[in-house]
Amino acid sequence: MSAPHGLPRLLASVRDDGRPTSFEEHIRAYGHARDAAGGSELISIVEASGLSGRGGAGFPTGAKLAAVAGQRGRPVVVVNAVEGEPASGKDRALLRATPHLVLDGAVLAADAVGAREVIVGIGRRASREQKALAEAIAARGRSDGRCTLRAVAAPDGFVNGEETALINFLNGGPPKPTFTPPRPFERGVAGAPTLVQNVETLAQIALIARYGARWFRELGTPAEPGTALATVSGAVARPGIHEVELGTPLRRVLAEAGGSTEAASAYLVGGYFGAWLPAAVGEQLDLDRESLAAHGGALGSRVIIAFPSTACAVAEVARVTRYLADESAGQCGPCVNGLGAIATAVERLSRGEADARPQLKRWAEMVRGRGACRHPDGAVRFVSSALTVFEEEIELHLRHGRCGGKQMAVLPAAQRRQVAA
Repeated sequence: MSAPHGLPRLLASVRDDGRPTSFEEHIRAYGHARDAAGGSELISIVEASGLSGRGGAGFPTGAKLAAVAGQRGRPVVVVNAVEGEPASGKDRALLRATPHLVLDGAVLAADAVGAREVIVGIGRRASREQKALAEAIAARGRSDGRCTLRAVAAPDGFVNGEETALINFLNGGPPKPTFTPPRPFERGVAGAPTLVQNVETLAQIALIARYGARWFRELGTPAEPGTALATVSGAVARPGIHEVELGTPLRRVLAEAGGSTEAASAYLVGGYFGAWLPAAVGEQLDLDRESLAAHGGALGSRVIIAFPSTACAVAEVARVTRYLADESAGQCGPCVNGLGAIATAVERLSRGEADARPQLKRWAEMVRGRGACRHPDGAVRFVSSALTVFEEEIELHLRHGRCGGKQMAVLPAAQRRQVAA
């Protein structure tokens, strides 16, 4: 099959009617996975491609594959489809539209590391995606020749998609992050070396195995090659999932999303663990690690929200900060005590009751870098950037009790975390 050049790549076989691509349609578009590169060759190709994880952390995928392959014992591959970030929908979109591309990547990754079992952990509320996944597994047969495939419905929640939380659940425990080491590649599901990869990362592996590292690097930047799926929402005409070339200017991504429906006061890049950027700054930035880091931002989960200037940013920040505090796994002091206090202080700011910014800055430093996972780090990044970007709005709240913006929900609704049954 000829390689797709330009965009789209991951979304090239998506049907216009929104139905999942059938196995036969998938084979016509991409050919059989058995004809793609596999084994140790695939690890070398992925390393040469420069692919980094698309789940948020951005760890080099080739290095992760090699680390699992180098362990003793029979590995397990876990597809992390528990998309806990409320503002993101890219992984669910891939499972709905092109489940076989994801499964191809999982089977090829399993072959590369020597695994014979693939487990797809998917959120319980993702009913459409579960149906598409079940049909895709049935079409291929539960044993795909190289390994067995099975799906497991996992509790939804912001921290439940953290890889150690998912593994802990698969091992019969609560879906809570665990302290490391050992890391999953050393000891994960049932004590076996475990490769945990995000849905989009595996779909990228499926393409790289077919078309090679040089093809993958045709788009993107030398430091960050390839494409990524971005969930764009807020004050844009066509919110949704957009495949973008890494290094693309943010203003071009907004144009591809139909352009602005009204002026934006700021952009949230990276989701609820991301950072706020002033509109004037964000519109001049490229979507790559170096450009965003210079302004305290990061791509993270590739969420981009254009926040309308007519909405009350301080109220929205308070709402999401409370959500993040409530989503704590409840097992570490920095989250249980620190994030709760931070959320209360931000709520008081939004009501204009007290200027808690000095305390917020001090508490942010106290919780950063602590705990079993990165939940405190992401939450304080979200809050700290808001204190800077929305300084004028905060001042208005402190003087008048409100800023004049509408009290409307712009950031995607956040559902409370489920507990394990």
